[in-house]
Amino acid sequence: MQVIVDRLPNLTALPFYVPKPADPRLLRITTELEKTPTDNRTLEALASSNGLSARTAARLFVKETGMTFGQWRQQSRLFIAIQHLGLGKSVSRVAGEVGYADVSAFIAVFKNAFGETPAKYLRQD
Repeated sequence: MQVIVDRLPNLTALPFYVPKPADPRLLRITTELEKTPTDNRTLEALASSNGLSARTAARLFVKETGMTFGQWRQQSRLFIAIQHLGLGKSVSRVAGEVGYADVSAFIAVFKNAFGETPAKYLRQD
């Protein structure tokens, strides 16, 4: 227990969060995307299958999460990626598991969000 307490000051806080919408239709969409981050359907397709127009869904995303749908999806994928990377999975495997067909694109998005590559980010002490 003391080891955990001693390590707490060294932990790095994540510089982002993934807000949950209150609207049940949006919550279904976000829950679905969190379970299957490789789902690349457009907001229009996701909204339609959940009883919303794309325009209403887009408006509600900003209102309820403070982010556009694209921003929310990217944040969600990065959050999931950090969890998978923390389990020791390779960067290329995680990139595919969170919906990036190109590892270089994943690394670029990760570096843009966190200021360093996934491998370097995880090696921080």
